[in-house]
Amino acid sequence: MLGDQHAATAHADEEENYFVSMTDMMVGVLFIFIIMLMVFALDYRSKTDDQTESLKVAQEVAKKLETLRKEVSEEISALDEAQRTRQRLLQQLKSELETQRLRVEVDEQNGVLRLTEDAVRFDADKATLSDAARQNVARIARVLNDVLPAYAACQSRLERVECRDTPGSTVETVFIEGHTDVTGVKDPDERDRRNWELSTERAVNTYRGIIADAPLLRAMRNLKREEIISVSGYSSARPIDSAERADAWAKNRRIDLRFVMEIESKQRLHEILTRTSEMQKEIERLAKASGG
Repeated sequence: MLGDQHAATAHADEEENYFVSMTDMMVGVLFIFIIMLMVFALDYRSKTDDQTESLKVAQEVAKKLETLRKEVSEEISALDEAQRTRQRLLQQLKSELETQRLRVEVDEQNGVLRLTEDAVRFDADKATLSDAARQNVARIARVLNDVLPAYAACQSRLERVECRDTPGSTVETVFIEGHTDVTGVKDPDERDRRNWELSTERAVNTYRGIIADAPLLRAMRNLKREEIISVSGYSSARPIDSAERADAWAKNRRIDLRFVMEIESKQRLHEILTRTSEMQKEIERLAKASGG
């Protein structure tokens, strides 16, 4: 189970890293090519040999650079749309849960709906849901069941997966994330091992509670036809309060719901990297044509 947990954690981090950093990376690549093109363009002004060929190559490079600029712009727009959609989803869930008298917190930057200790509380070194927590999980399940279908790309119906044709960003995965505090047995290795298990058990028990009250959530699928709802555990690695106090430890023994959007970042990134390789070859041609 520990290996599965690490895999789930790595997958969540990988998707979020693409989502957060990809815009900066692509804009940086675009600026590099613009600067390189300007350097060669300025160099042309001091050369007179083979100007026709140099101009032709420069025009080809400029045309491909404009194509790359448009692709980067489209990708940035897709990322922005996914971010806006996720913000709407988080705020809608928060509003619906508050009508159920459940206090939750939203971290829009990381796509997290945090179920506070008032909503889902765990005792120290325990993974079982109390009666009160079970009732709250049932409320959460009903809200997810009402809201999430509008943000899912596909649904499983009678052993067949149907996907919607309407455009817009959709949810790729909802991770039910379990967390622990830093306390436990004295031996640090044993404490670490136990906390990884404990965080995963809390996530799994919450998942089972949600699905028990809203089984149709398992029918929600992403573009890969995979179930949207998943679990992961983080041990004490992601505290929200680092104070060495009992109230801080209670806050850290929690469940987060992390929403990862379907933005096809990997495929688009590979396409843009291919385009940049082509641009590099064209710039080398430009250098040769200019006598550089």
